[in-house]
Parts: sequence; structure tokens; C-alpha cells
Amino acid sequence: MSASDQDRLFTGSIPQLYDEYMVPLIFEPYAADLAARVASRRPSKLLEIAAGTGVVTRQLARALAPEVGIVATDLNQAMLDRAIEVGTSRPVQWRQADATQLPFADQSFDLVVCQFGVMFFPDKPRAFSEARRVLRPGGAFVFNAWDRIEHNEFADAVTFALQQMFPSDPPRFMARVPHGYGDTTAIAEDLAAGGFVRPAMISTLAATSRAASPNIPAIAYCQGTLLRTEIETRAPSRLSEATAAAAAEIGRRFGQGAVEGKIQAHIVAVER
Repeated sequence: MSASDQDRLFTGSIPQLYDEYMVPLIFEPYAADLAARVASRRPSKLLEIAAGTGVVTRQLARALAPEVGIVATDLNQAMLDRAIEVGTSRPVQWRQADATQLPFADQSFDLVVCQFGVMFFPDKPRAFSEARRVLRPGGAFVFNAWDRIEHNEFADAVTFALQQMFPSDPPRFMARVPHGYGDTTAIAEDLAAGGFVRPAMISTLAATSRAASPNIPAIAYCQGTLLRTEIETRAPSRLSEATAAAAAEIGRRFGQGAVEGKIQAHIVAVER
């Protein structure tokens, strides 16, 4: 398996842990924000790419009128299976699809949306070109991307803890992939390379991540993301130890009871 594939494949128990721990920890506030931005544009047919376990899909199903068609896709069928299991308030069309090779005709949608998926695309200009291709003239591509890891405190604490545990080869997945696309200039350049000629509107939104104890974000990051793959690649028997080390570092920084940490992301909208 290539490093690129390893950074994109959510399998095994990861989808369930991701949905149970990561979604309420960091994704739900931004999902509500993104759905509101999408609803304000009044689309008639919408495509979601990299839908994951459906946190934005569920918000969109509630925020958009019943007649608005929603097609939700993800590269990982296991993530879609979890999204289907959780369900939505109204019917949604689920489909496995690679964002760099979308199986839809030109100009099929008037809005494409993506929550925290663009960082995983191995060829971002190509994925952006595909989003543009399936958009109707005047349609919009709306997405968000995490800011640098130093602006996302739980992720930073977990990464630091694992660096102490594996000093010669620290697991850097969180910094490298989810928080590796925080340069708004690079985002704008990739959109232009993908064929978008209109300037993107980019804003930065900070929020607060909350958990009942340090154990929750530790489990979320170490076991509910692809950071788990990096830990188990280095030491298959040390996942529990790594999770405990992450919890200890979060407790050291934020306290032993309920914890709060800053999260921050960029919101991007560009019209075709």
C-alpha cells in the first residue's frame, strides 16, 4: 500500500470510533456552519464529496428544502456504511466515489460541498477540476480545511505526546495531512490550477472543542483517525499505551476534568 493510500483509507473500527468520538469533538460545529452557508445559496441539486460518516450530510438534510437533491459520496465504503447506519432525516443518495474521478456528467450540480476532505486529496488541483467540471455555470464549490496544527490544541497535544513516545520516528499524520493544508495562498493557487478563474472567498473561523475528560480526545485522535495506522505500524501492541500518553498530555495542558481546546479552520467558497 502506498503512503498516499494509507493516508486515505478508513477501515476496520476507525469509522465507528471516528463517528462516536471525532464528530462531536471537532466536526459538528463546522458542519452546522457549512450547512448554513450552503442553504443560503438555495441549491436545487447538491453533491457532497468526502462525506465521511455523514456529519454534514445530516445537517444538509435538515437545512435544505425536501425537494433539493443530495448526493453524498466518499472514497471509503466503510465510512458510507456508517453514515447509512446512522441515517438522515430524509432520503439521500449515497455513492462510493473518488473525488479525483467523479462518476457524474458535466454540469450535473449547482453546488459541490466538502467538509474537511480536501486535505486528503493526493492531487488537489485535479480534484478541484473535477468539482468544477460537475458544476453548472454560476454554481459554487464550498468547503473547509483545518488551519495549522498549532491552532488546533488537542491535535497538537496528541502529536507532541507521540513524539515523546517515538522520538526517532514520530507519527506525524495529524500535522502532515489534516493540518497540512492551512496555507490559504496554496489553496487559492490549487483552485486556480483546477480551472477556477474567479477569486475564492476565504475566511478563518475559530471554535472550541469540548470533552468530558482527556481520555475522549485521546481515543478520538489515536484510535478514530488514520493516526492509528501510523501508531500500529510502528508498534502494533502499543496503541493503548499511545492513547494513555496522549490523554496524559491533554490532562497536563488542559486539566483532568472536562477539557476545552481551540480549533480553527478556513472556510472557502468559489464560483464556477
